[in-house]
Amino acid sequence: LFTCVDALTMDVKWQARINGNCDLVATSFDGKLAATNQYNLEEADFYAEMMSRERDACLFFHVARIEQAIKDGKFTHIGDSKVPVVDCRVENNKDPKSAMVVRVSVPKNPHGVNASPDGKYFVCSGKLSPTCTVIDLQKVLDWFDGKLDDPDKSIVAEPEVGLGPLHTTFDGRGNAYTTLFLDSQVCKWNIEKAIKKYAGDKTVNPIVHKIDVMYQPGHINATCAETKAADGIWMAVGNKFSKDRFLPVGPLHPENDQLLDITGEQMILAHDNAVRPEPHDFVILPRDWLHPKQVYNLDDFPLATKSQADTGVTRNGKKVTVRITSVAPAYEPTEFNVKVGDEVTLILTNLDKVEDLTHGFAIPEYNIQFIVNPQETKSVTFKIDKPGVFWYYCTNFCHALHLEMRGRMIVEP
Repeated sequence: LFTCVDALTMDVKWQARINGNCDLVATSFDGKLAATNQYNLEEADFYAEMMSRERDACLFFHVARIEQAIKDGKFTHIGDSKVPVVDCRVENNKDPKSAMVVRVSVPKNPHGVNASPDGKYFVCSGKLSPTCTVIDLQKVLDWFDGKLDDPDKSIVAEPEVGLGPLHTTFDGRGNAYTTLFLDSQVCKWNIEKAIKKYAGDKTVNPIVHKIDVMYQPGHINATCAETKAADGIWMAVGNKFSKDRFLPVGPLHPENDQLLDITGEQMILAHDNAVRPEPHDFVILPRDWLHPKQVYNLDDFPLATKSQADTGVTRNGKKVTVRITSVAPAYEPTEFNVKVGDEVTLILTNLDKVEDLTHGFAIPEYNIQFIVNPQETKSVTFKIDKPGVFWYYCTNFCHALHLEMRGRMIVEP
């Protein structure tokens, strides 16, 4: 299944039933196309058979046609899910006039698919081929419109960049940067020169520069490169192995993210940064693009306890609700009573308004542990199965007396 998620509500809008296994996803800036790289078109079970084809595919989805099919009721449901599922298997989408998907072939077992900032191209990496495939999005739309007889004619370049290409990013100046897993390098190459060479101009060389990175790079992203405002200043490379870059700290080594300056013709390594295994992807953008909340609004939480006077225990048969507030370094109340067999819903509201003043809450004997940020409310429901006195306390260093910030749950038989 290929899934479309509403970016504002995070609800699943629709799903598409497809053939083959998928890797990464890209969407066009105009919202007309979405795509995913597909490996294992062999539909094999194990890796040896998965590599028997010389070319796999990038699968393109015509978004408007999928949404129209849903409006027309041409969908099914899976189980009791209400999400509409459309049939995007290639054998049922052969007619360009009505097809919702089309495959463009790319060299074998492709990995990344990335959109160029000018909105013209998707670049796919042939993981087991030393090439990247540049696909012209307008030509893909031309196939859907019946103007192109072969979807592979949307391929406009296939430069040889090195061994093990995985992911590609862009600088907004017409250059692409592809990680080479086996070569432990990043290759900078020019898209228009690659197109000219593919068209037969043997005088051009699309490869601009290669730089060693440490080691086995995977994900890559340049500043603002996921947008039309790519500025070509910095680039981060996520390396899968650090090897000798840091002190050996045990069998599990940190990974190595590297920062490169890409303002000039040649890339310059600027910084190594140890990270936990195993990060997947990142974006770099100006901080003034982000406006995160520093303190929550109590009204964002329907269960919020807005005053210490509203704390306490309410019982409805065996269902018990416990409302607690926290203001460092104290909980209110510091004691409550329940009984064995009760189902307890504990609601904690952090009434502190100070930025970064996060509280913890733990009842170790009941395997409960969570944090609650300033003006945030969280809840947990659990079954009372043993009598005794069980202390709860703050596990986050919100105050020098955070260990003294505690209370007790008294469980009666």
